[in-house]
Amino acid sequence: MLRNLLGLRHLAWRTISTASRRQFENKVPEKQKLFQEDNGIPVHLKGGIADALLYRATMILTVGGTAYAIYQLAVASFPKKQD
Repeated sequence: MLRNLLGLRHLAWRTISTASRRQFENKVPEKQKLFQEDNGIPVHLKGGIADALLYRATMILTVGGTAYAIYQLAVASFPKKQD
């Protein structure tokens, strides 16, 4: 039984390790040209619409969170009235 398990383990390892890997196109030179281009756009927005959406969402959350924190500090700084 142990012999069968060891054989199965070896077969599984060999099948995984000898499988052909998918080749991907190297896009680094294209990205380097895009990000090094001097077109007046900040580097954090040169990636396109996705970068712009992430930037805006981050700014909205930051400003909203700051406003909420200031509001909570103001609420906490005034004592509640005793009835």
